Amino acid sequence: MAWEFEMVAGPFNPRLTEGPAWDGEALLFTHIPASRILRYDPQNGQTTVYRENTNHTNGLNFDSEGRLYGCSSGGRAIVRFEPDGSTTTIVDSLDGQPLNTPNDLAIDRQGRIWFSNPWNAGNIDPSESEIPGRNAILRADPQPDGSWVCRRMTTDTTGTNGLLVSTDEQTLYMIQTSPELRELRGYDILEDGTLGSYTVLHQFGQDHRGPQRGIDGMCFDADGNIVATAGSYASGPGPMIYIWDTSGRVLETHPMPPGIDSPTNCAFGDPDQRTLYITTIGGHLFRVKKTGRRGWIMWPPVR
Repeated sequence: MAWEFEMVAGPFNPRLTEGPAWDGEALLFTHIPASRILRYDPQNGQTTVYRENTNHTNGLNFDSEGRLYGCSSGGRAIVRFEPDGSTTTIVDSLDGQPLNTPNDLAIDRQGRIWFSNPWNAGNIDPSESEIPGRNAILRADPQPDGSWVCRRMTTDTTGTNGLLVSTDEQTLYMIQTSPELRELRGYDILEDGTLGSYTVLHQFGQDHRGPQRGIDGMCFDADGNIVATAGSYASGPGPMIYIWDTSGRVLETHPMPPGIDSPTNCAFGDPDQRTLYITTIGGHLFRVKKTGRRGWIMWPPVR
């Protein structure tokens, strides 16, 4: 079934939208260059400003209690956006050194925040510098006294982006992304909370035009399949939405509308979780209402 893409917001200038997350009534997403979180209400079709001065926040996610967390790239921190309009820093360092520019995050039922820690120079003040060798998956663990401890979870990644924790919390899916290697990986989550060996579910190649753009962001459907944004017009088959099962089999691909390049992230939304929302490098918000699938989210409960 061919998908029908509908642009419902944007394009915003400067370009680049990201971080879609369903809040129970509307779709939140980030306009990174403007340091804003925007809110699209499907009931009236209006997009409004939800939060300003977010310090180039990229990924967003809710925990099991409905608290909103984000990756503040410009602030080099994982933050929580409080209902009163304030922002709480969760972690901003690892082993006494600053984080790089946190990109995306996944939260498990224990409240642990798994996040990617690449270096995105465009999201941070030019005076800041990267901590080399830290392009890894990190985790912020809540402590009984209300504090948080930041831990490094991977040592075998050279580039990190989107990530997901499986519904049974046995697997961490993550995007290894660098010019030399672009993979979708699944890591075993061991009983002690560390990561075991990984399986490569998909690897992106290259042609005479250069490396194919791999995955940027992803979400789950209700069957545990991985729905992901990937590709560009630069090389390979172009920008599209991929759907993989957990063994790495490609179930479906859906090309983006003509002229729309580099989808950045996706999330299911609407009360029934049957509409897929997609952000882009061009600053758009698209939706597909008839996907034939239903999304999975930890919060809020799906009606």
